[in-house]
Amino acid sequence: MNLLLVHAKYQFLETIRVPIAVVGTVFFPTASMLFFVVPFTGEDPVAATYATGSMMAFAVMITCLFQYGAGVAEDRGQPWDPYIRTLPAGALPRFFGRVATSFGFIVAAVIPVLLVATFLTEATATPGQILLGLGALLVGAVPFTLLGLGIGYAMPMKAALAVTNIIFFPLAFGGGLLTGPNVLPGFVEVIAPFLPTRGAVELVWAAVGGFRPQTTSMVMLVVWVVVFGAFAAWAYRRDEGRRFR
Repeated sequence: MNLLLVHAKYQFLETIRVPIAVVGTVFFPTASMLFFVVPFTGEDPVAATYATGSMMAFAVMITCLFQYGAGVAEDRGQPWDPYIRTLPAGALPRFFGRVATSFGFIVAAVIPVLLVATFLTEATATPGQILLGLGALLVGAVPFTLLGLGIGYAMPMKAALAVTNIIFFPLAFGGGLLTGPNVLPGFVEVIAPFLPTRGAVELVWAAVGGFRPQTTSMVMLVVWVVVFGAFAAWAYRRDEGRRFR
């Protein structure tokens, strides 16, 4: 436990030394709430509730992709990283330290979204629904955590940052995070169930608004977890092999 806390503290301090990284994670979901949700669906309790769930899932996706993707790639480029890997503690404390740090930034990204929903929209949810929604967010974070880890271990910093920036918006739009249930454009409605973002946000909608998730979305969410998990494991082993040849 002490090692986990040490690594979590180290990861946290490394991240906040670049404040724009934290501000960016919080800015996009909150700005989307202010510019798209509040003026267009803020007065509709059902639509505002679903939209808030979408923006929370959006916040989790952005946080995981950038914290793990760009963050891991940046760490790998530091001279300190090879030394840390030689320590007898192993990889587990470092991994859970990073998870704990990312969880903290997920909370920081989600809280402003909830505040905007509470004070500027008619979104409604019981305390129980909010707790279920937070649990759904944690489940939905799994594929993006694994994808971020795979990107971070497979690519150098500049490439990882570019790839993360390229994929996060198509995943968000294609999965319906920028709209609500049953209001997707035609072509998006066709592809959405096959993207991990759709399965993740449907879990949140089900928790906070009684939405019934599609079977295809749930099956594909599991498939993406397996695919991204395999990608992350391959990238990590490849990186380890290159370092210790």
